[in-house]
Amino acid sequence: MKTGREAISAVVLDASAVLALLNGEPGAEAVSNHLPGAYLSAVNAAEVAGKLVDGGASPEQAGQVLDRLGARIAAFDRDDVVPAARLRAASRSFGLSLGDRACLALALRLGQPALTADRAWQDLETSVEVRLIRA
Repeated sequence: MKTGREAISAVVLDASAVLALLNGEPGAEAVSNHLPGAYLSAVNAAEVAGKLVDGGASPEQAGQVLDRLGARIAAFDRDDVVPAARLRAASRSFGLSLGDRACLALALRLGQPALTADRAWQDLETSVEVRLIRA
């Protein structure tokens, strides 16, 4: 959530990291330290909004929650398609979803680390710096 302070550095947030923050789970502070100003792929924003709706929020309320985060929502565009497709084969044994690959493709495009709660990412062979929000 917006705190009025400067973010530590720009990162790309995975949906798992945003959901950890919103649910007050371990690692939430690690996510909060990068807000406002972190990036979030539109694919991951839709994933978070869907989870919020599953939990009883209206789509409008879900959108408002995303707005309050202060993350910069980046379009999933042509520049992300090929890297995400490349990651499909490389990540198959890790069970990465389209949302996971969209996050990593955006991090690759922006040259920023990806912040996630998904431990499987730490074993993934990619040039993206992966940071886990909890040990």
